[in-house]
Amino acid sequence: MAAPRRILLAKTALDGHWRGVTLVADVLRDAGFEVVMIGMASVEEIVRAAIDEDVDLIGLSIGGHVAVAERAIEALERAGVSKPVFAGGVVPPRAKKRLEALGAEVYPPGSQPAEIVAAARRLTAVTDAARSLKST
Repeated sequence: MAAPRRILLAKTALDGHWRGVTLVADVLRDAGFEVVMIGMASVEEIVRAAIDEDVDLIGLSIGGHVAVAERAIEALERAGVSKPVFAGGVVPPRAKKRLEALGAEVYPPGSQPAEIVAAARRLTAVTDAARSLKST
């Protein structure tokens, strides 16, 4: 049996809202993922946790602080962490486009839990495919 896919969840803003990221963590755990919740974290802490925890997917709860999420995505790339990223929270339409341009998938308020689980399965399947290619 394959090990469960590991997902890092981090908050990029001290906005005091934990309901969304906690719900996402619970839904992903219920779907069989291993969730590493690091809570409020700096860009450097997100990168370090992604490397140290050997995660398959990185989830950012951005709380409207899009610039921090952009810096995190760019820092992950610079560090050689080529894992898919999804972001959620308050994301204005213009910011959603900016994050998508950086390769992140975005799930604003109102996104359905089943949609997030389906995305996590799809995105971690991409990670599995990349691992298979490296091992051949």
